[in-house]
Amino acid sequence: LAGVMATPGYPTAHPGYPVAQQGNYPMPPYPITQPGYPMPDPNTPAPTPGFNMYPMGPSPGIGSPDPHGTLTPYVPIATGVPHGLEYLTQVDQILIHQTVELVEAFIGFETNNKYEIKNSLGQKIYYAKEENDCCTRNCCGPLRHFNMKITDNTDREVIHLVRPFKCASCWCPCCLQEMEVQSPPGTTIGFIIQNWHPFIPKFSIQNVERETVLKVTGSCCMCNCCGDVVFDVKTRDESRSVGRISKQWSGLLKEVFTDTDNFGIQFPMDLDVKMKATLMGACFLIDFMFFEKTGEVG
Repeated sequence: LAGVMATPGYPTAHPGYPVAQQGNYPMPPYPITQPGYPMPDPNTPAPTPGFNMYPMGPSPGIGSPDPHGTLTPYVPIATGVPHGLEYLTQVDQILIHQTVELVEAFIGFETNNKYEIKNSLGQKIYYAKEENDCCTRNCCGPLRHFNMKITDNTDREVIHLVRPFKCASCWCPCCLQEMEVQSPPGTTIGFIIQNWHPFIPKFSIQNVERETVLKVTGSCCMCNCCGDVVFDVKTRDESRSVGRISKQWSGLLKEVFTDTDNFGIQFPMDLDVKMKATLMGACFLIDFMFFEKTGEVG
């Protein structure tokens, strides 16, 4: 064996490698423990699975997500934001689509209004449903009082809207429309108050202290024949526009034979999320006042 090891081509032994000694324990020229590196504490619990792990790529055979599907985004925790409204901190516009009610289309029977609330990509982020009885819906028409539940994709209620019954008359300043916005349900975050004007629809967006934060102003003509109806969102002193609520033209058949409406809401990205939710409530109030097919226009 010694002769074989000495044959050219085999490496010779290098100093510094441990040599075997009695008991088959290596004799280290290298230290077993190095100074400066503490030994792990055996009492320290193991990290949570997936902690500090890089996200894996898409699994084979799974395609890209449907942009028109239900949205389940990662949302960071934001301080002072009502639970369930965190996603609104990341957007500056939302779309509201009323779902088609075939019963209304064919027999004219008023049903509870239902809406899908989406982001600009068409992904569903909230659902809204009116809660009302049959007699109130069909006798009081667009002036009816109602409660509306807005839920997220897990069916958890995140916003609650309360509209009391008020008579509507542009010549009677004591019967102005209003709505209360709660988030979470039971905790008031804002109000929508109609301001009196004989010809132009005007609203104040107020915080929980009843302080006006924004104004919403429409036009004297609420006809949406082949075009959009726009309500400007303005600063408190109405010196400039910062957003809009627009009722979008959805086609002749839908406009005439159904009670379905499509709205778009634009607001500043850095607007208080509670005021974003209150603007959403203003959109529903505007829909009931001006675009319900039954009863008279408010």
